[in-house]
Amino acid sequence: MRSRPERVLPQPKVRGWRGRPWSDYALFVVLVAPNLILLSVFVYRPLLDNIRLSFFDWNISDTTAIFIGFDNYREWWGRADSWEVVTNTVIFTLAAVVGSMALGLALALLLDRKLFGRNVVRSAVFAPFVISGAAIGVAFQFVFDPGFGLVQDLLHQVGLPVPDFYQDPNWALFMVTVTYLWKNLGYTFVIYLAALQGVRQDLMEAAEIDGASRRTTFTRVLMPQLRPTTFFLSITVLLNSLQVFDIIYTMTRGGPLGTGTTTMVVQVYRESFVNFRAGYGATVATIMFVVLLIVTLVQVRIMDRDER
Repeated sequence: MRSRPERVLPQPKVRGWRGRPWSDYALFVVLVAPNLILLSVFVYRPLLDNIRLSFFDWNISDTTAIFIGFDNYREWWGRADSWEVVTNTVIFTLAAVVGSMALGLALALLLDRKLFGRNVVRSAVFAPFVISGAAIGVAFQFVFDPGFGLVQDLLHQVGLPVPDFYQDPNWALFMVTVTYLWKNLGYTFVIYLAALQGVRQDLMEAAEIDGASRRTTFTRVLMPQLRPTTFFLSITVLLNSLQVFDIIYTMTRGGPLGTGTTTMVVQVYRESFVNFRAGYGATVATIMFVVLLIVTLVQVRIMDRDER
């Protein structure tokens, strides 16, 4: 009788840490290493240098810096204009986040319906988001001009007084906030519109069959499904709003009356490149980074808790 050939068993894969093949870890390193290198060179290293520089007194035109410890932080805490700048930053950021998200959701709900010409309107709403902030700032300088702008013409037609947007700090802050809302609205609109495409229609139809009002359907059925999108937008819009520089500087240079529309980002630029106090400017940037980090971590923690 002919003997049967012996069956060759497959060799087991070499396992690495936690039982996964080493090839998986090698692939992970190959894919992630370029990103980590770029982040280290262009993000983390400048961040650490900025924190280090905040402990020095350095005129940007000098070649040497003097170590002064926490003096820059004590100066920032004691200066009156610091709290004016913080107030401007908080007002601008809250108005930008709440306004753009509320208006973006309203437009998304409207243009999610089958309306004539809705694609043209969608494109028109999104278009300002891709335009340069400096270009929009220049354009809206003419819109809000108290002498011949579009706003003053509309107010004259309804018999209302025309505010001096460039001399009154409150109206100046209102002007730059509205301008940024107009530019950023397309971003929140597109994200919410995409989220509405994934809403479960069976839940909406069940609410309608049960006789739920539109308000109840919106608050109890629709918004819970949009919660992940809302948290995502709250984080991204907050981070973007706190870093707005081009529109504010183009329209008002941070004025009027010195700090009328100066936010923390504008203050960083002014102290570093106008007053040539790079160490103090780095201090303001470090404080803003810490605030952003804390707010972002809190938002992510709340989002993770809600998902669980």
